[in-house]
Amino acid sequence: MAKAAASTSVSGVDTRVPHSARVYDYWLGGKDNFAIDRAVGEAMIQAIPGMRYMAAENRKFVHRAVRDLVAKEGIRQFLDVGTGIPTPPNLHEIAQTAAPETRVVYVDNDPLVLAHARALLTSTAEGRCRYLDADLRQPQSILTDAVLAKTLDLTKPVGLTLIAVLMLLTDEDDPWATVAQLRDAMPSGSYLAITHPTADFNPDEVQQAVAAATDAGMTLVPRNRGAVASFFGDWELLEPGLVPVSAWRPDEPSAGSPQAAYYWAGVACKP
Repeated sequence: MAKAAASTSVSGVDTRVPHSARVYDYWLGGKDNFAIDRAVGEAMIQAIPGMRYMAAENRKFVHRAVRDLVAKEGIRQFLDVGTGIPTPPNLHEIAQTAAPETRVVYVDNDPLVLAHARALLTSTAEGRCRYLDADLRQPQSILTDAVLAKTLDLTKPVGLTLIAVLMLLTDEDDPWATVAQLRDAMPSGSYLAITHPTADFNPDEVQQAVAAATDAGMTLVPRNRGAVASFFGDWELLEPGLVPVSAWRPDEPSAGSPQAAYYWAGVACKP
């Protein structure tokens, strides 16, 4: 991938411009990133030394939430918006391990994510796994896409996941209205899982990280607990509620503070 980074364009990707999915891939130890992504990633690590830990905890939450939704709540289809570069085990692998018939639609709008998704997101024979090239800021384009219609049945409960993606929308974008459109399209019995970075636990470090992202031309909007809670609307939060990401049904007790990862996380059910 370093060789590709020497070019200014790789399969439609402008390697001079950082992208959140590729920066996140760098934090997770992936190789699907370019020099500019690594530079921004390092600048943000300088601001928040625990950034790699935070990214890993965010991934662990996805695994726990999906596993519980499949095994405990009977969910057999997922809509994952803002999927990022595939990092195994992916959401569909977690879900299909428990229920091979599970269907998943991934949504993102980065050409590099698209290329990797098409190559790596392979489903079980019983289930289905598809990738939709669309923008979260245009929720109706997601909901009316033929790929979604052919893969998911919106008359049956869906697991809607918005993992570390709403931070890419400014308040002026009105992400609450965007999420409300997605929520409204889901039938009763559906679930919504969200993680969102916050400055509630360490304002100084997060402010420095936001500055590093802004200097690189990226959007990063941390939000407080109340603002994140608003994304769930009137859906009913599952226990333990909206909590630090590491504290949401951990597989084992943590020796450190759950506030060491600066994310709020929660899962809610539509009445």
